[in-house]
Amino acid sequence: MARAPKSAAGTLEPHFVGHRARLRTRFLESGPDALADYELLELVLFRALPRQDTKPLAKALLARFGSFAEVVSAPPPRLAEVEGVGEAVVAELKLVQAAALRLAKGELKARPVLSSWSQVLDFCRTAMAFADREEFRILFLDKRNQLIADEVLSRGTVDHTPVYPREVVKRALELSATALILVHNHPSGDPTPSSADVQMTRRIAEVAAPLGIALHDHLIIGKNGHASLKGLGLI
Repeated sequence: MARAPKSAAGTLEPHFVGHRARLRTRFLESGPDALADYELLELVLFRALPRQDTKPLAKALLARFGSFAEVVSAPPPRLAEVEGVGEAVVAELKLVQAAALRLAKGELKARPVLSSWSQVLDFCRTAMAFADREEFRILFLDKRNQLIADEVLSRGTVDHTPVYPREVVKRALELSATALILVHNHPSGDPTPSSADVQMTRRIAEVAAPLGIALHDHLIIGKNGHASLKGLGLI
């Protein structure tokens, strides 16, 4: 059996000190794919819990939420329901989520949106796939189809969020946008569009078109994939 490492003073270090060093080394030498979800979570939790074995909490979080992505995307009140999760842990998890979103958005802004559709989907999935309530987001584009702004217009319940076509178009005019991509999530995980989704999308397109604002697509994001109303021939 391996012995616990000794500190500079000659006293025994807690058993997890050596484990942390080995995890960091494996991460730096072999990359994140060499680590299981719970091990990657352990690394994230190291700073929040510097004097504690983080493996039990990492596994508890995964047991509650299901995956690394779902853990870092979970709302703070739900995270706080897990024993051992305090303000420091929530802050570290939300920092990871914010960094992932900032990276995805940076890649999206670097080129015309319609020529980088995979980046659009990556960004939308990062931002919305694991939200526990419906959110209605709009990507506002200029005449070169580059991103002007990304805004959440409304947040609703687990299966509905109110959307008013005139508010969508009003905001597009304020930003001098000439095209839109609508995005909302289905917290159920199933991205299949409802009849209400289709009707609302067509109404926005009808209001926007006379003002010279094109509707490129409406994406529905779920845990299990996405749906494009344009791809489905619904707009």
